[in-house]
Amino acid sequence: MRLILSLAVAAALLAGCGNKPRAPDWQMNAHDSLERYVTAYMTGNARVEAAEFERARNALSATGQAGLVARAELTRCAARVASLAVEPCEGFERLRADAPAAERAYADYLAGRIAPTDVPLLPAQHRAVAAGQGDAAALGAIEDPLSRLVAAGVLFRSGRASPPVLVLASDTASAQGWRRPLLAWLGVQAQRAEQAGATEEAQRLRRRMALVAGEK
Repeated sequence: MRLILSLAVAAALLAGCGNKPRAPDWQMNAHDSLERYVTAYMTGNARVEAAEFERARNALSATGQAGLVARAELTRCAARVASLAVEPCEGFERLRADAPAAERAYADYLAGRIAPTDVPLLPAQHRAVAAGQGDAAALGAIEDPLSRLVAAGVLFRSGRASPPVLVLASDTASAQGWRRPLLAWLGVQAQRAEQAGATEEAQRLRRRMALVAGEK
């Protein structure tokens, strides 16, 4: 998953490749735990989610490097944005003062308030959306499913999520079998259909949500 690789410990992991000494255990442990955390969060496994994130954060905290811990917190916040959990990224904000500029820019992007001058600091796949391209075509150009959902969540948070964006987000979550974001995106579609008086469409979406939730 590119989001984890780019925001968590990719640089540290790469330092252990090639003919260099074996990377410290904390690097692999943190990386693997963050991957398992994202999978558990997206599939709605709360128990595993909490345990894996705590394990990753503990491994990173042992280094005393605020930037690494900040990236883990951003990974957690990004997963929440992808699932439309609109809430402050408190774990990162406690570390903001010591976080690198790229991490601060990504946190602002997740919150839907990034400054134009900070857009170049973002991972490449997010720059178009951050620069104001909010259509489904820009979103579809993001190959990584998790990054695509994060970008869709940013569009939603900033009031720029069009109906095609909602459909693409739910299709992306469905293709990955990610129950939590799928329910969230289908829920938004159902609400909009109800507000527009499209009763049959709203009912269809609600039936699909019941199926995803295991209620049918």
